[in-house]
Amino acid sequence: METTTQTTSAAPEGDLPASEYLTFTLGSEEYAIDILKVQEIRGYERPTLIANTPPFIKGVINLRGTIVPIVDLRIKFNLGRIEYTPFTVVIILNVAGRVIGTVVDSVSDVIALTRSQIRPAPDFSGSFDTQYILGLATLDDRMMIVTDIERLMTSADMELIDSAAA
Repeated sequence: METTTQTTSAAPEGDLPASEYLTFTLGSEEYAIDILKVQEIRGYERPTLIANTPPFIKGVINLRGTIVPIVDLRIKFNLGRIEYTPFTVVIILNVAGRVIGTVVDSVSDVIALTRSQIRPAPDFSGSFDTQYILGLATLDDRMMIVTDIERLMTSADMELIDSAAA
């Protein structure tokens, strides 16, 4: 019987088991994040606005007694006109001991990728910040931006987690 548990043995990089990623769309691009950071996926509901927050923080929702900040990555990444459709969803993440929601255009599926399938992000000579991009993955004819969602959500410019806690 074959098991799907991951091991931490010192196997060559190409032999490492595949990790699972949730894929979603923002504008015309497809992104992938570590499925282990995802708590749940919910339909978009209008959050309660909080005064003096950055524009990409849409507000907060009450998720079974937990107050969850909602970040719209489309606004954060300057993806133009933002439209809320029936396909718009909120991915509830558990990062750095905090629960944070992120609004995306739609969720695609869960895929398995090995490290050898993730190519390094291109070097943009400092003109573009790639610190949150783990790399680019191609699966069939799809190219996905593999994102370090924990690093993104805990970054100082997101203003979600105190720097002392990060």
